[in-house]
Amino acid sequence: MATSEMDTLIEDRINKGLKNYWYPVLPSWGVHDAPVGITRLSENIVLWRDEDGKINAIEDRCPHRGARLSLGWNLGDRVACWYHGVEVDKTGTVRDVPAVDSCPLEGQACLRAYPAEERQGAIFLYFGDDPQAEPCDLELPEELSSDDYSSFLCTAVWKCNYRYAVDNVMDPMHGAYLHAVSHSMASGDKTAEMKARKTDTGFVFEKTTQAGVNFDWVEFGESGAMWLRLSIPYQKKYGPGGPFYIIGFATPMDEEHTRVFFWRVRKVQGWQRDVWRFLYRDRLEGLHWNVLEQDRIVLEQMSPNARDHEFLYQHDVGLSRLRRILKNKAREQVEAQLTQAAE
Repeated sequence: MATSEMDTLIEDRINKGLKNYWYPVLPSWGVHDAPVGITRLSENIVLWRDEDGKINAIEDRCPHRGARLSLGWNLGDRVACWYHGVEVDKTGTVRDVPAVDSCPLEGQACLRAYPAEERQGAIFLYFGDDPQAEPCDLELPEELSSDDYSSFLCTAVWKCNYRYAVDNVMDPMHGAYLHAVSHSMASGDKTAEMKARKTDTGFVFEKTTQAGVNFDWVEFGESGAMWLRLSIPYQKKYGPGGPFYIIGFATPMDEEHTRVFFWRVRKVQGWQRDVWRFLYRDRLEGLHWNVLEQDRIVLEQMSPNARDHEFLYQHDVGLSRLRRILKNKAREQVEAQLTQAAE
């Protein structure tokens, strides 16, 4: 294959989202009794809850005529198509074709099923290159897996490719400018030297000339999912719990839309947890939404093909490093698929 063709396949894989990872796709409150249709990693998926409240997810396409199953009915262990009543279970297998006796479609596994887990108020799905392969383990950062912490999930849809959202978080320096009027990022220098250091799950990109003042470091990690972590110092008047942590995920919807998930976290227990949660809902949540809105406005209005016309400098080492990681993983996945197709 020519180099240009391979580069195109790699770029396409990155833009749509890397496979073999877990991604948050909806907040838990986004799925109740009726089937829900979503697009994630450019794939159409229907989700529903069974009688026990467990999430099921399969390809959002009726095997009969291609109607959206998400327009149909939740029958508990299966969904029924609105168009002709065809019933498909959580494995993607057709269980009943009520309009025809002994239809040969019955019993056929026709649709892809997605492993699903609910964690910290969000629904995670596993997107594998091989639909039949077992998913990897999903291990979330300590702030989302330990009872020592309390968190709030914030999620929104941004009209930009997810790579812009990731680059934005991997850029600590923008906090001192874009968010300069924020209650939590108004302090500190507007210039800094930066460095990257390796961790067990990825790397940290941090300021060397300032710590514990502003948005001074960010971490990229892989643990079954790709996530970003940062902390921002908080004054005592903003409640108990020490630094304010943010754990972020950017889930591609398609090549032009992203669903971002940000957990806002503090290390609090007992009565202090109650105080913090009240203070957050009463005073802080609106301020944090203002910060996210600033990010959204900038990212949605980036110039066309912005990455093709950049002049990066020392503060951009972190996002450059992450871009190389994503490109190398995309290359591995594309090469593996091409090899499998050739066998």
